Amino acid sequence: MIVKDYYKILNLESSNVTPEEIKNAFREQAKKNHPDVNTGNKLAEEKFKDVNEAYKVLSDKKEKRKYDRIWNSKIAKKNKKNKQNEKILSNFKTMFFGNVKDIVSGNAIYKRIPIRGEDIETSIDVSISEAFYGNSKKIGLKDISGNIKTYDVEIPSGIISGEEIKLIGQGKKGQNGGKNGDLVIEVKIKDDENYKLKGNDIYKQIAISPWEAALGSKIEVNAIDETIMLHIPKGVGSGDQIKIDKKGYKNHNGTRGDFIIETKIVVPQEMSKEEEKIYTKLSKISKFNPRKDK
Repeated sequence: MIVKDYYKILNLESSNVTPEEIKNAFREQAKKNHPDVNTGNKLAEEKFKDVNEAYKVLSDKKEKRKYDRIWNSKIAKKNKKNKQNEKILSNFKTMFFGNVKDIVSGNAIYKRIPIRGEDIETSIDVSISEAFYGNSKKIGLKDISGNIKTYDVEIPSGIISGEEIKLIGQGKKGQNGGKNGDLVIEVKIKDDENYKLKGNDIYKQIAISPWEAALGSKIEVNAIDETIMLHIPKGVGSGDQIKIDKKGYKNHNGTRGDFIIETKIVVPQEMSKEEEKIYTKLSKISKFNPRKDK
């Protein structure tokens, strides 16, 4: 029976790992081999299936215990033997091509191997307007000494919430001449008091008076990149939506959503005596009953 090495699939060195380490390893490998970022790559597609299969087993305590018994008897012993062979070969090469003292020092061979630094992952909040137009922002992170290091982050126009910006070489330092890791920044687009974003559609709530709702009206509305003359139809209700095509969010692919107005009928808190008379008269002559069908 062929047993898949789930730990190798998740790029884990041994079975002595915590649930959190398994989860983090799964996320990293799933992101790396996801079909959306490897279009048409059958090898990545199969790897993605293996990654999900490995996580399903290793994230379940009972299933992990069962698997570990098989793994220790069939795979771990083989891995140990392979490492011993590699060490012998490495020592042999060092004797003829490197410094003989490396065998004595042990770690000297390892030290000469360039090791890339780890990536640093963080996130940054941007408004809908900042994401729409693009913007330059600063982000501060603590280094290992506890000092704050500030980075300039260019937010490209039309970025999608959840996308990442990489600052090459701004991660943890490499060792033995290895390259530095990257600073990976996830962009999170936040709603504000003016706009809400759902997909590529932008939502905005507009307050209207009772008479504008009853009689209909034309009002100016500030959309994301222009002022629009909006027609309020007669009899519109509070919470009704009016859609304006292709005036919403535009992502970097050029796809643009709709601008959707949600009406909110607001009554005056203070009225003149003449206004009170009009409302009183309306209450007497109107046959409208909003609770008729309730």
